[in-house]
Amino acid sequence: MSIISRYILSAHIGPFLFGSVTVMFLFLLQFLYKFVDQLVGKGLGLWIIVQLIGLNLAWMVVLAVPMGVLVATLMAFGNMSGANEVTIIKSGGGSLIRMMMPVSAAAIAIFILLFLFNDKVLPDANHQAKILLHDIQRKKPTFAIQQGQFSSAIEGYSILSRSIDSVDGSMHGVTIYDKTNANERSIISADSGFVAFSSDMGHLIVSLYHGEIHQSKTMDPNEFRRINFERHRVVMQTKGFEFTRSESDVFSRGDREMRVADMQARVDENIKKQNSIDSSINAQMQKHFDFLFTEGPDSVVRRSSNFAENLTRQEAAGRAEKRLRVIRSTLEADIAMLAQESREENRLLVEIHKKYAIPFACVVFMLVGCPLGIITKKGNFGISAAITLGFYIVYWAGLIGGEKLADRGLISPIFMWFANVLIGVTGIILTLRVSNENMSFGFLRRGRRKAQRDG
Repeated sequence: MSIISRYILSAHIGPFLFGSVTVMFLFLLQFLYKFVDQLVGKGLGLWIIVQLIGLNLAWMVVLAVPMGVLVATLMAFGNMSGANEVTIIKSGGGSLIRMMMPVSAAAIAIFILLFLFNDKVLPDANHQAKILLHDIQRKKPTFAIQQGQFSSAIEGYSILSRSIDSVDGSMHGVTIYDKTNANERSIISADSGFVAFSSDMGHLIVSLYHGEIHQSKTMDPNEFRRINFERHRVVMQTKGFEFTRSESDVFSRGDREMRVADMQARVDENIKKQNSIDSSINAQMQKHFDFLFTEGPDSVVRRSSNFAENLTRQEAAGRAEKRLRVIRSTLEADIAMLAQESREENRLLVEIHKKYAIPFACVVFMLVGCPLGIITKKGNFGISAAITLGFYIVYWAGLIGGEKLADRGLISPIFMWFANVLIGVTGIILTLRVSNENMSFGFLRRGRRKAQRDG
């Protein structure tokens, strides 16, 4: 590798890391904003939250790295163009295409590594993140008693405390309605008490002092009993307050939690099912047509009457109509199943193409970023971020739009590559124009002059 190639690559390292980390940080903020209400107030340990964020960082990496490549090429070639280094290299016999060769090799290497990460690591991370988020959502919020308000968070009990110290759990003026026994009503009153969870979070222990218990039978209100106590303990069984981890084998894997090989095996199996259903439909149709048209339009009635000589023509026609309804119902069920299998095949093929298309964006963004950086002659993050945002919108609009249409069977899953092809062709055209110094980009030059005057 020549000195110039090493210099060009070294100019990309800092902007690439900065751009990738910035995009990941924005995704992380979006994730926390979406799920903050499910994490706060449940008494989750810090390690659980760190695990959830760490598992979700996997999909953020896959989306952020291509953006980092675009930011790096824009800033690196923009700085080189602004410092006239591109002109110096060209005067020494170099060209834009030669300058792009080491960057192209790096982009292809990143594409391969990102695809392996997307195929080997991301599915397991998505699966574990889904399970962990399900366990978090299943956990009830941390039990809390509000001063002067009844709390019915624990099934079968209503707890009222006139005053409570949230630090040590001490209460004053406590009233508890016990509704766990259908045949008996109990009201417990105490001057003071303490509330705390057991070590396994499976029980709430309420220790009460200086109070009384009022009990009455629901079937016989005249049977009443009052018990005075100096100290009384109520143990309430709690469900859902403890955090428990589910086994990963309990949950089935969705398409975004599967590797390419697994999805391809599902597609092959799906195609076999479709062929089997299609053969069944053809066989039923052929059998019915043979039955219907062998002896003319009235063959159904004649054949039905031949099976039972005592049937009238009207009765035979009714039996034939019933046969047709059964055949129609069977065919409609097979056609519906065939359509369902076809939609499943499209959905899996879409995910397979996405496994390749998103990492390959590193290559197409490199193609468009290098010439654009030279055209703008600006290596600052502001202009690079603005251009990156524009291409991000175009790319993801094409990718998501293609995914939705392909999932519905309106277009082929191969259209998942449309955004890559569009931006890649744009990059090739820009590269050829800049390399031949045939830059008909007046709007960019005017914008650059205006930025220089404002600066």
